[in-house]
Amino acid sequence: MAEPSDDHFELYDLRVEVVAPPGAKLYCGAVVGDHFELRGEMLHLPPGQGISIYSLASVLPLLAAKQRPTHRNDWMTSDAEIACPDPNCPSRLRITRLGKRRFSHAATTAVPLPTSE
Repeated sequence: MAEPSDDHFELYDLRVEVVAPPGAKLYCGAVVGDHFELRGEMLHLPPGQGISIYSLASVLPLLAAKQRPTHRNDWMTSDAEIACPDPNCPSRLRITRLGKRRFSHAATTAVPLPTSE
């Protein structure tokens, strides 16, 4: 079966950063400004920095959707802050879309693209 001539798609790289009101006491082990980046499916933390698994669990379900282009009226386009799962912690995780990255379907899955009928 012949490969399609262009099997590319684009996803946004994302930056997820800890934000909080000035002087707030954080209980999740984070420090304001802590962050990670998501490039494709790979999560990148700066050297020496960690992230709470509970904080990560609160934001993880939204990341794949935030990577994809969305309609300007879709809430996924405008809403960008996720509350810390600890109800006593005032921190939030702010998701920022960075530049787009191009991927090849064939390089990301073994499942072939459907053929045109």
